[in-house]
Amino acid sequence: MAIPVFLLSILWVFIILNFFVRDIHELGRPGMLEQMMSGTIDGVAITEVLMLLGGIMIEIPILVTILALLLPHGMNRWANIGFGLLTMVMIVAMNLKPDLDNVFFMSIQFIALIAAVGIAWKWRASEGIDAIPT
Repeated sequence: MAIPVFLLSILWVFIILNFFVRDIHELGRPGMLEQMMSGTIDGVAITEVLMLLGGIMIEIPILVTILALLLPHGMNRWANIGFGLLTMVMIVAMNLKPDLDNVFFMSIQFIALIAAVGIAWKWRASEGIDAIPT
């Protein structure tokens, strides 16, 4: 049975969806569209570097969704642990002054990330196949 492989991948999809839902949810905040159009959100200038960092931040969970299905057991465990912890750090770094709804979405993401890291940490090779057979 390959439950850890699929469970980890599904947890990463869940995390990605929460990123997207949170971003869409922000559009309903009064003045957000005007701030986006001005290029400054909550006093922070939206630069190319900031956009690149945001792209990297979302690309990591997308990548790990696939890696969780393809990597052999040992690499898979460490990829999920390492990228899980890195994603937690990035979420906090990008939300230094979160409002109430951001705290809600961050909490949900942290629960899923802690679950993914915990599953990967406890996962032993005998519990499932290494990766999807080719």
